Formats: sequence, structure tokens, C-alpha cells
Amino acid sequence: MKHSLYERDISSHSHDELLEKLAAGFSSRERTRLAEAVRHAVMARDRDPQQRPRGLDVAHILLGLGVDALTVQAALLSDPWLRENLAEESIKSQFGEPVASLVQKVNWLNTFNEYTAEVCEPEQAELLRRMLLAVVNDVRAVLVKLAYRLQRLRSLKHEQDPSVRYRIARETLDLFSPLANRLGLGQLKWELEDLSFRYLEPDAYKNLATSLDGKRAEREKYIGHFIALLDKALKDNGIDAQIYGRPKHLFSIWSKMRRKHLALDDLYDLLAVRVIVDKPASCYAVLGIVHNEWLHVPKEFDDYIANPKDNGYQSLHTVVVGPEGRSVEVQIRTREMHDFAEHGVAAHWRYKEGGKQDAALDRSINSLRRLLDSRNDDQALLEDFRSELFADQIFVLTPKGQVIRLKKGATPLDFAYAIHSEIGHRCRGAKVNGHIVPLSHALNSGEKVEILTAKHGGPSLGWLDPHMGYVSTPNARSKIKQWFKQQDHEKHLRAGRALLERERHKLGLPGLRDSDLDELARHFHLSRPDDLLLAIGRAEIGQAQLAATLQVPGFHTAPVQPATRKHEFPATVEPDQVTVQGVRNLLTHFATCCQPTPGTPIIGYITVGRGVAIHRQDCENILNLPVHKQARLIEVGWGEEATTFPVEIEVQAIDRKGLLKDVTHILAQEHINILRTDTRTDTHNQSVTMAITLEVSDIGQLSMALDKLEQVHNVLQARRKVGRRTEN
Repeated sequence: MKHSLYERDISSHSHDELLEKLAAGFSSRERTRLAEAVRHAVMARDRDPQQRPRGLDVAHILLGLGVDALTVQAALLSDPWLRENLAEESIKSQFGEPVASLVQKVNWLNTFNEYTAEVCEPEQAELLRRMLLAVVNDVRAVLVKLAYRLQRLRSLKHEQDPSVRYRIARETLDLFSPLANRLGLGQLKWELEDLSFRYLEPDAYKNLATSLDGKRAEREKYIGHFIALLDKALKDNGIDAQIYGRPKHLFSIWSKMRRKHLALDDLYDLLAVRVIVDKPASCYAVLGIVHNEWLHVPKEFDDYIANPKDNGYQSLHTVVVGPEGRSVEVQIRTREMHDFAEHGVAAHWRYKEGGKQDAALDRSINSLRRLLDSRNDDQALLEDFRSELFADQIFVLTPKGQVIRLKKGATPLDFAYAIHSEIGHRCRGAKVNGHIVPLSHALNSGEKVEILTAKHGGPSLGWLDPHMGYVSTPNARSKIKQWFKQQDHEKHLRAGRALLERERHKLGLPGLRDSDLDELARHFHLSRPDDLLLAIGRAEIGQAQLAATLQVPGFHTAPVQPATRKHEFPATVEPDQVTVQGVRNLLTHFATCCQPTPGTPIIGYITVGRGVAIHRQDCENILNLPVHKQARLIEVGWGEEATTFPVEIEVQAIDRKGLLKDVTHILAQEHINILRTDTRTDTHNQSVTMAITLEVSDIGQLSMALDKLEQVHNVLQARRKVGRRTEN
């Protein structure tokens, strides 16, 4: 079954016949250029008689679209044989720079061979289509390519390899028929889809063609008869309208049957007409006349004028039972609605293909369609296309043919990070179209990029320097920063592990098991041991806090006393209810100047002969205390003295004068009571070992004291003593 618009190939015609067909309607100057182009195309035909497709046939297809003379010349000069045998400089000298540039773009499109199985994914197919447009940035090159693809499909019946037929047909449906649809090239779109359908699903194609009522020509004849009846009915009612229609083509019918899971007999829109009127009121008037003339199918009526589609599309759709009982779809709209549907954001390809809205693409496609409406070379429209379409983005290829969309100005590093973070981190070089380039090289649409990586390593801080130009996309910059943050993560993890291990040694604990780490993590409400180590390494968990949590033999956590509510104190408070930390059985009394009450912050002052006077911390006498008397201040607290535990520590140091005084001073600062000291000095190496028995309130206090002791000059280490040995 042949497409109704199919015309026989003309490449076998004589030179004069070809010139007459291809140059008709052009100026004498254009005919002169076309005659020379036809001469080259005929030479290509004669030199390589088996070559298909032909530039001559492609030029003939394009004439049916109303293209300009320059486009026809480019089609003739893009013949595959001429691509290999006619130099670009020769084309430029004979036909000028515009023709040579257009031929170069068409040749690029014709030799583009990056279609892979991955492109079958809708998103990848869309990116590849956009890449093709971005690279050639001239609608005429796309038109010539589409015509070449159509001619290739027409001649595909001569191809003996089924896999080649399948690949070309699949590529056409994925890439090129949607492009034809976007440009409003229904003639090309229908035939591209039908021929692709024929090679992809030969059995379904034959069955559907056989099942349809009559051949396509018969259906078109029926549509012509229906239009005549409708036109007469409208004129009888004083309505002036433009009516046209076309039958559905095979691929469209098959697609709808699959999409809606319908049998052929269940389709209501095999035949369709469109009515264009001057105003919305006339739309409803036409609808009334159509329903009056023929029985309509209620469930197939849609009022998109009163209720426009989300993309703004407006029209009335109804299905009626026409002559001979055949269903006909009627679409009714105003000229404004029609123009908006064809050229605006509600263009047919928008709601058919479900593409995302893109303002720049909308404007550019509209420019392309307007360009097709005139044979004049509208340079302004071409410049609009070049400046607006994808002006801020590029499309590049991986070695496997996957398309990656990037911001204009992107570099190989941006490309690497768009593929995968790890590839970006280990990137050490790049090849573009097979040639080594700097990592700061600005990529262009259509280039194939290969990233050279190292087995190990990470990014350089220099990559983030905007003056170096290594990265330009926020995605790459964010991933590089994240990598360096992750390195801090590793550093904190190591630091936390070291601090925990140091604490273990210092407190004389055996090696910690995984279960111990899990328990510690749960204590701090963390989900994993690694989170615990990170918190320790970042100092979110202090050493004293950590030490207080560790299960140290010989230490027992004091029972938690119920919290006392504010001001809930005994009616009378005795001085002996004040505890002077680290000192027992000291005489205390309350100062009469400020009369401290339970719950207020207090401080002690060592008097001469009367023990410790308890003052409020904001007492005037305390705040104005002379500097030489401030050394007699001592910390005190309310309530009973906290429970303490005896613990023996060992301090190893190099002997010097004042060492013992400095050690005891540190312990006093930490409010730790000393029960016993034993110092042994080795006169041979001047080392000293101090065994000190302390009273501490908890393990955290001990840990803090040991840390401070190790900071004392000449002290080598300070550790808790376990049994007869010290844990190192």
C-alpha cells in the first residue's frame, strides 16, 4: 500500500527534464545556480548508479514543501557521492558561502550515526533531537535531512539485511518523525511514520491495510463528499467557513488502537474534517448545524473552548455518523484558535508528544514554520532561530552515543560530573572527537567526549577557582565541594576513632567490641557506630562526656535524684547543708551582707578564724573584693556532698623542681581530693613515677584531670592504674 502523497522517483529523468521540474518558479539567477547544482547531481547519479538515496529525488520532495532555491541547491549538492568527491571549497567558490555552509550541515546530519538502543528511551530521544537542532542551527538543514530520510525509507525495500531496515525505521520513529511533526510537516511526518511502521511491524501493517474500508484514495473521496455536504449546509445557514480534512494514516490508526486497547471497528475518528470560522459564536452555530444534519456520538463530544486544555488548546470536537453509516470526526475552531494550536504553545506536537514547555523552543519553531510559508529567504527569521534556540545549552555525546545536556560553556569536567560523581573525581584528562583537549576546553553541541580517569584520587581545589575555568555548571561545583566535605568527614571519623582509643587507654579499659560501640551509639541516640565516631571527632561529644559514659570497672553511676522544683527547699537551711567541694568537715556560715537562700548561685570566702563564709555570687562585697583577696574564694554548692570514688593514677614525667606542686595544683583546680601520694625517682635518667590516689565524683572528672595533667611541663603521660600494671 503506497502513501497517497508518494511520487515516483525522478532521478532517472534527463538533465533538461530535471531542470524543468526543479527550477520551475524561480528567478533566472536562481535557475542558473540550480542548473549547475543539477549538473553535479546528475554526474553523481551517472558515476554511482547503485547509490541511494539521490540528491535529485530529495530536492523534488523539498519542492513540495515550498522551500527556497538555496535549500534545493543544498539538497542536490548533499548527494552521498558528492559528499565524498566534491570539496567544500569548490562548493563555496561556485555557489557561495551560505550554500556551502548549509551543505556542510546537511552532510553532518546525514553522516550522524550515534543512534543506539539507549536512545529508544523517550528522554534520550528528545535530547538527541534537540542536539541535532542545536548543532545545525538552520531549519533548512533539518528539512533537507528529513527529505533524505524519507527517500532512504522509500528505497529501503531494496535493502536485503532486515536488521538494517529495522534500525533505520526505529531511528526514524524515535528521532525524525517527531521533528517533522514539530515543524508542521504533515506530508513528511505521515509518510515517515507509515513507511517505518511497514518495516517495523510488517504483519500488523498488512493486516491493518487490508482491514480498512477501502483504500486511502477511497477514504479521501469519502471525505471530499462529506466536506461538500457540510459546506452546502453551512452556506444555506449563512456561515462562511473553510473546511478541509484528511483520513488518518496507518501508523496513527495502529497507535491509537494500541494506546486505547480498541479494535478497528471501535475507532470513531478514522475520518476527520476541520472547520475554521471567524468567531467563537460561529463555532457553536456550526456545531448545531452538524448535529442537526447527522446523528452525533455523545461520549465523543469535547468542548475545549469553554474548557481549554491545560496548554491552552481550544476547539470543539464531535463525532457524527455520516453517509453510509461511517463515523466522521469534526473539529471546529476560529482562525485565532487554529493559529494558536499550530504555532503557539498548544501546537499539535505539544499535546501529542507530551513535551515540556520551552519558551525559546516555542519562539524558534514558530519562526521556522513562518519561514516555510514564504519562499523568500527571511534572514531575520533565520537569525531568530540561531540566537534563541538552545542559546543557553549544549548537547554532547558519550562514547556510547548517550546525549548529555549541559549549560553553554561547559567543560569536559562538567561533562564528567554529569555522567557520574566518581568519574568527575577521578578525571585527569579528556578527548573531544578523538583529540586530547585541556580540561578547561569549552564544549560544543554534537561533540563526542571521552573522559580519561585515574584509578584513584580526587579533585583538585584549583578546579573550583573561577579564574581557571575548569567548571561552569553548579552541579559539578557542588559535587567537588561535597567531595572535600567528605574528606573532612573521613578526617573526623579517624579523629573520633583515635580519641576513643586514647580514652580507652587512658582509663585502663580493654579493647572495645562492636557491641560496645553499638551500645555507646545508642546511648547518644545515634544510629551507627560511625556516627558516634564522627560526633567525637567533631567535638560534638566531649571527652568528659564520653568518659562518663564508658563502663569503667570500679565506678558506679550515682543514682539520679528526683529533680527538685524551683523554690522547693526546706523552710530552714543550716550552714552544714552547704558543701565545699573537695574538702570535708569545714566550718561554714552564711554571710549577713547578702543572706543567700537555697537555689541562688553561691560562692565561698575563706575567712580568718571563722571558716568559710557563704555569699551570693552577685554580692556587692564579692564583686568589689580586692585582687589580692580573690585567691581566697572557693567554689561551694547546695546540698549534700556528692558520692566520690577512690581511684589510683600513675603519672610518669622527667623530674624537675616544682613538679609535684604543679600536679597537685591541677588536681585542686579540678576540685579533686588527694588521699595519698607515692613518688619514686630514678636518679640515672631523672625520671619520676607518681602513684596518686584520688577521690573523684565520676569518670568524666577523672578523664578531664588526666588530660590536664599530661599538659603539665615534663609530664610524659598520666593514666589510670589498673591492678599491678598501668594500661598503656
